[in-house]
Amino acid sequence: MDKDIKKVRAHLLISGRVQGVSFRYYTQDIAQNLEIKGWIKNCWDGKVEVVIEGEEEKVKKLIDWCYRGPGSAIVEKIDIKWEEYKREFNSFSIRG
Repeated sequence: MDKDIKKVRAHLLISGRVQGVSFRYYTQDIAQNLEIKGWIKNCWDGKVEVVIEGEEEKVKKLIDWCYRGPGSAIVEKIDIKWEEYKREFNSFSIRG
């Protein structure tokens, strides 16, 4: 593992038409392809919540994709909170 590669953690709250459009499943597939760890879940208020960890460049690529989402999604806003990298996850999962 290259010690120069910066690892980051981001907590996202995605608003818009993001439930019922397979957003979680597409995000999981892309996260796994980018070797990003964490989780994604639907919230009671219609938003999608995501916590991700990985190489900074790859995390930013996933966030860029989240702004577009799958074809039938309409992403209105993403609140991003950068957090301390914790190496908390072994995989990327869909919760609840």
